[in-house]
Amino acid sequence: CFPLASRNDIRWQLDLAGGALMDAGCYPVHMLRHLVGPFAGGEPTVTEATARVRFPGVDRLTEAELRFPNGVTASLRASMWSRHLLSLRVRIHGSQGRLVAINPLAPHYYSSLRVRASAPGAPSFKERPPRSSTYLHQLDAFCDAVQHGTHFPTTTADSIANMAVIDSIYRAAGLGPRRPTGDAT
Repeated sequence: CFPLASRNDIRWQLDLAGGALMDAGCYPVHMLRHLVGPFAGGEPTVTEATARVRFPGVDRLTEAELRFPNGVTASLRASMWSRHLLSLRVRIHGSQGRLVAINPLAPHYYSSLRVRASAPGAPSFKERPPRSSTYLHQLDAFCDAVQHGTHFPTTTADSIANMAVIDSIYRAAGLGPRRPTGDAT
């Protein structure tokens, strides 16, 4: 969640696939799929979603409840204009403890990772990641893929699977999925 006050910003334009879920929400969807999905039986389904719009068809706030195949549940919130002014965190609560990541999208600003085990005497820790931009890491991964043939971590199939969850959230919230830019149909 972050405030985006400018009404002229392209992220508010429906014909450019605008909206809070597309801009801010794609990250928590991806994080849930990758941090929870492998331990929860695969891809989630959307059980409930709500959206508040700022412009016709363009969400300013979207919240969703997800369920993974083994019954694990998850919640997400994406906002570009709501009472949740600034919230950049991931919280995972499990049977053996919890994980909280503060600002995983821009670790060059204040960020941290805290793991607390629930068992008495089990190790808990807090770390601060290197203060480098995620864009730098993306560029490094791209350069390694081009120069050395290194596996690129985000595949086309993964992007399509992420978009399928986003489309399902939009449908459950009563909004249509975003159309490809320039698609007049």
